[in-house]
Amino acid sequence: MLAIIIPYYKFSFFEETLQSLANQTSKRFKVYIGDDASPENPSVLLEKYQGKFDFVYHRFDENLGGKSLPQQWKRCIALSANEEWIMVLGDDDVLSETVVESFYNNQDVFLGKTNLIRFASKKLFGKDIVDSSVFVHPKWESATAAFYRKFDKTTRSTLSEYIFSRASYLKFGFYDYPLAWNSDDRAWLEFSDGKPIFTINESIVYFRLSDLNISGRQDNLLLKNKSEIEFYKFIVVSKLKEFNKEQQLRLLRRYQAELRTTRSLKISEFFFLFFLYVKYANADWVSKFFKKVFHKMKSIL
Repeated sequence: MLAIIIPYYKFSFFEETLQSLANQTSKRFKVYIGDDASPENPSVLLEKYQGKFDFVYHRFDENLGGKSLPQQWKRCIALSANEEWIMVLGDDDVLSETVVESFYNNQDVFLGKTNLIRFASKKLFGKDIVDSSVFVHPKWESATAAFYRKFDKTTRSTLSEYIFSRASYLKFGFYDYPLAWNSDDRAWLEFSDGKPIFTINESIVYFRLSDLNISGRQDNLLLKNKSEIEFYKFIVVSKLKEFNKEQQLRLLRRYQAELRTTRSLKISEFFFLFFLYVKYANADWVSKFFKKVFHKMKSIL
């Protein structure tokens, strides 16, 4: 069985999300809506959808998403029962009508072989504009390859377009980065747990980009930078060996660039990076980095 978790806060596009669930050609799912103490109570709207699909609505007394989105996701998932598979769907995102049906139709192919199922996606801009581009993916792909394509800006990825196993979620959970920026990227790297991602390209998840969500806002740059530093440190410490040499160098340089976005590098950071360049990079890059370390130490002394 599939649990669809909706961490609710914004009313503006919520009916489109609910209507897309009512339109599903398969009703083999249960929806759990966790209201994050929103000032826009959706109870009257939800009455309209009683009987159209199975759902549970719970309103929390305290707003948690403003402090920690991953903690809000966690308590919303805790509303669910023992469904084996979980989707966390944004309260302004939309499913094409065959998403659930295609998930079940492909189970004979992916059961036991993956912890992560991914769908093709399209962008929605505001209320009416749909990007004509469909982001599709290889049927089977390692989590590191999928992440690197996103890093290389040849694809995109959002929380709503994935279904993941409850077992992998319970093992790893969502890491609590500021603004949840990169929390989903880290989840897919960890939830995969050595197994490839399976993609269903014939069904689409529509991700909405607007000034109402974090992805569409420009006033969180310092927090995003903090998250990027923490995330890329996780990459270079825990995952770098899973990439090829060229990719390793680019990821190291990205971590270094994020560190230097708002300040100069600390001595400890120089030596940490130097160690990583020695371990993963070529002699030319080690030499260049050593010169930077030398000049940094000379300026201090």
